[in-house]
Amino acid sequence: MAEHARATPTLPVVAAVGAMAVLTGSLIVSKYLLDAVVDFGWPVAVYVALLATIGYGPSLWWCRFASRRWGTGALGPDIGLTLRLADVGWGPVIWLGAIAAQVAVGAIVVALGVPLVGNTEGLEEISADRTYVVSLVITAVIAAPIVEEMVFRGVVMRGLRSRMPMLAVVVVQGLLFGVAHVDPVRGVGNIGLVLVLSGVGIAFGVAVALLGRIGPSIVAHAIFNGAVLLLVLTGVADRLQDEASASVGERIDVVDQADVAESGGDCDADMPGSPSLGRQLVNRAQGDRVEHADVVERGDRLGVDHLRGGCDHRVDARPT
Repeated sequence: MAEHARATPTLPVVAAVGAMAVLTGSLIVSKYLLDAVVDFGWPVAVYVALLATIGYGPSLWWCRFASRRWGTGALGPDIGLTLRLADVGWGPVIWLGAIAAQVAVGAIVVALGVPLVGNTEGLEEISADRTYVVSLVITAVIAAPIVEEMVFRGVVMRGLRSRMPMLAVVVVQGLLFGVAHVDPVRGVGNIGLVLVLSGVGIAFGVAVALLGRIGPSIVAHAIFNGAVLLLVLTGVADRLQDEASASVGERIDVVDQADVAESGGDCDADMPGSPSLGRQLVNRAQGDRVEHADVVERGDRLGVDHLRGGCDHRVDARPT
């Protein structure tokens, strides 16, 4: 890691701060904009495209601006955006590392009883709307991985590197990655979600520090999002949960807040340290985490209402 750390170009810390501010601000604006135009009754795909454009477009501009203002003007070398054929091979390896980090952090979160809210609940209900699903996949599997890796593992890491050792950079950028996905809709459940996604961000950061470029982490990020969407939209995640529940002779329904469960048995299944509950919640944490929170959290409610034929097309801002 040290060799790549010395070779990694750096940007001033103001570039990292600006990247975080632009991304966070644009995501917030996109959510409020959606609330303002949702009554217009446009096709669901239009709303998803709007979220992607407003939420991520400004970040693309900032990356380019930072390269011209403080770097060499060549965006690829300045933020490590150099793609190689080997990235296709490295991507799955990094993805497995991110899954391992996610499960490890998720297990700790569940063991400590930290509130944890999923951001893909109800997504399977709108799988029949192909236009929406295609739009969601394009946004979550293409737009989000590219832009977020450019911001966090590109500009942010290189900006922090000008002031911190690489180990601290990897940890801090991972924490910032988790914090960037806070949504008031989830309430205290953001705490667990931030921790879980921070683990994923740190795993991606380690890969970039070792390899010196963000191409492999973009591939891993895309696989990460795509795998979760596939599990949720096909109902595999729910079937796995049901089968695991049946194997221990009890039914546990994990709802929106992942540490809240209802047990049909007489035993105290939600006691801390319960093996069956632990397996359920870790499985759910693995299956129900997509870091592309702004599109999924609002888009799934929009899609559900769209399919139900609601006349006002309102987005319910409360957790389901």
